[in-house]
Parts: sequence; structure tokens; C-alpha cells
Amino acid sequence: MKYAVIKTGGKQYKVSEGDVIEIDKLAAADGKVVFEEVLLLSTDAGVKVGKPTVKGAKVEGKSLGDFKGEKIRVSKFKSKVRYRRVSGFRAQLSKVQIEKINEGKAETAAKKS
Repeated sequence: MKYAVIKTGGKQYKVSEGDVIEIDKLAAADGKVVFEEVLLLSTDAGVKVGKPTVKGAKVEGKSLGDFKGEKIRVSKFKSKVRYRRVSGFRAQLSKVQIEKINEGKAETAAKKS
């Protein structure tokens, strides 16, 4: 099974080809997204762990659109003082479908020839 661990928006995601992930909003005008920060790459040949990233590896995907996440309500309360505050937050998210996981070997071989 081929999968990768990528880092985007300060978070890490385990992705495989064909997966649909929800990440922090990206500015992808043309719909194509490339993740350069690949922390771990697992293929049939073995597992590569980056120091801190795997060199030459990248994950390509396409943006399926932006949306708002679920509302989170935050409340503050202090007893005996009549202090109550409630605020809400909805995260701006993007939906991305992972299309291809590149190891980087084929690209370096293509450049040499």
C-alpha cells in the first residue's frame, strides 16, 4: 500500500492516492495543489523517513472547493460576578483530492537522460 505523510497548515495528514482530505483553506486558483513537505513515504519497496522531509518527493492533488467547517462555540463564565461571554468560530477549509504520490526517483532519472 502506497501512502505518504504530508505537512500543511501546521498539521500532518496521512494520505493515499484517491483520498479526499479537508485542510485549512488554500489559495489554489487553478485547482491544482502540490505538497512539497512530505515527511514519510511508504511504498512496496519500503519506507522512507525524511530528515525533516523526503528529498524529491511530492504529493499532487486537485482542489474540490472551499467551505466553512462546523461552528465551535466558546464560552467564558465567572461565578458570582455575572460575567458571561459566548463567541463562535467557523474554520475556512478546503477539500482536496489526492491524485498522485511522486517518489522523486523517476524525475531525477528523466533529468539525467
